[in-house]
Amino acid sequence: MTTTTTQQELFVLSGLITWEQAIKRATGFFDGLSDEEMGREIVPGKNRIIYLLGHLTAVHDRMLPLLGLGERFYPHLDELFITSPDKTRDNLPPASQLREYWTTINLRLTNHFRSWTPEEWLQKHTAVSDEDFAKEPHRNRFSLVINRAGHVQYHLGQLVWFKK
Repeated sequence: MTTTTTQQELFVLSGLITWEQAIKRATGFFDGLSDEEMGREIVPGKNRIIYLLGHLTAVHDRMLPLLGLGERFYPHLDELFITSPDKTRDNLPPASQLREYWTTINLRLTNHFRSWTPEEWLQKHTAVSDEDFAKEPHRNRFSLVINRAGHVQYHLGQLVWFKK
């Protein structure tokens, strides 16, 4: 039996691969460091690695309601990693807990992405009104996922400056 892949399916596959590669690379970086190393600054005077892990986890947690996938798991991370800069809080969760959160949220997101049809990928996200979406159909789930994969890659670019 021969199957034909449509252009929409190819775009979806490209988006999914982009997402999965970004998550795999970031996870590999974070998992390759000790808890002590996670507490170090990327470069002197800049963010700590643990802060970037918490930041990315909080951003991905926010994706659940944005993509219509349910309630957030870790809304308490916003105050620590989104609305406050690094080193303004002493009560960060341990690196092991943040790694667990990172894995949980990305597994949840990735499993949803793998199950979506091309039509579901192209649905609007919840931060855009029906009226605006009619004028700007590119404000869809696909573009949001690609944007967030780029966000991970941006921070991975910062992390290359970290010296063990």
